Amino acid sequence: MTQAFFAPCPRGLESALADELREIAVRPDVDALAPFDVHREVPGGVSFSGDMAAAYAVNLHSRIASRVLLRVAARGYRHEDDIYELARAQRWDQWFGPDETIKIELTAHRSPLRSLNFTALRVKDGVCDAMRERLGARPSVDTASPDVRIYAHLTEHDCTLYLDTTGEPLFKRGWRMEKGEAPLKENLAAGILRLAGWTPGKTARPFYDPMCGSGTFLVEAAQVALGLAPGAARSFAFEWLKGINLKPWKALKSEAQAASQRAAAAATSAAADLAIAGSDISTDMLAMASANWRRAGLPGELRAKQVDARHVQPPFAQPGLLLLNPPYGERIAVRGQRRPAFDEAPVDSAEEDAANQFASAFATTLKQHFAGWEAWIFTGDLSLPRRLRLKESRRVPLYNGNIECRLFRFEMVRGGNRAQP
Repeated sequence: MTQAFFAPCPRGLESALADELREIAVRPDVDALAPFDVHREVPGGVSFSGDMAAAYAVNLHSRIASRVLLRVAARGYRHEDDIYELARAQRWDQWFGPDETIKIELTAHRSPLRSLNFTALRVKDGVCDAMRERLGARPSVDTASPDVRIYAHLTEHDCTLYLDTTGEPLFKRGWRMEKGEAPLKENLAAGILRLAGWTPGKTARPFYDPMCGSGTFLVEAAQVALGLAPGAARSFAFEWLKGINLKPWKALKSEAQAASQRAAAAATSAAADLAIAGSDISTDMLAMASANWRRAGLPGELRAKQVDARHVQPPFAQPGLLLLNPPYGERIAVRGQRRPAFDEAPVDSAEEDAANQFASAFATTLKQHFAGWEAWIFTGDLSLPRRLRLKESRRVPLYNGNIECRLFRFEMVRGGNRAQP
């Protein structure tokens, strides 16, 4: 039976996710076992449709989606009781039983309802009452680690109910145990890589992250290059839903695990051919990056060295793709988004001077040593091109959580790209 699904993603990555879903849909194993159609991009995600196996395939292979939601029902509403009746009318017992715990997540865009918390409670009441009426018992609520997550999304006039098929969000691949103070989520990193042109079949050029931190860009880039499924090492919520045919899932996962085993079997040659490297000023962060590389099942040892970004040299003879997310903090802080309000502390001039000096020195290194490279920088400092005194060839608005960011592209030419004063 054809089902409707919605895959949410970080803001700004909707088109990248739609492209990725179309690539997944034409994979031979997915087309044979879990065919699906990609539909609309909307703010916050992409809709698609197919049978339940489509959810298996997207959970397994999507690097950019945050989760996969099964659409259960939708209708217009005027007040909370309408939403309660919608939840109560559904056959939740076909998916889970009263012995399992639930959690209700509610999002809204321009909803006229006064209290979203109260509305979420009405959704919970509708689900529990529907279960009690059919089975004589109701599920309990667990907000920390529920068995089942139910999502409600409100627009100005309509309410849509979804059942989560993912469980823990998809950015939790199962390999990152070590992380820095402000880690970049894996699906945001994967979306940035795709925007920078690092896509399946286009990973022959070298890749370098000179501020690699705990190695998120490096691991994601390597897994894309090797064709490894991001969800192959984890479990999903759909595996415990009632009435699910898991035969296609077992076949999809078996193929993904076979691909991982083939990569491991060819570890020596794969490691030699994988032109991916990183560096960082912190030896602690490099140790984290190396540990994450190994946990991700990637071949060989991570190519990484301890060096200040102001003094880096290309790790490969051939020019390639340079991508970094400068750390927020003392060296390059989140700046340029807005002027401080009258009751906020002004920007520290010494810190501002230090950030400008660091940016100037780093830009000089790029111009002197990385001619021919394509440099991409993801940052919350919207004034970064001015600090670098480089003219960007592209800027993409993105969000890291609630922080407004930009992905800047710079085409590196020796001594060139100087911004106009």
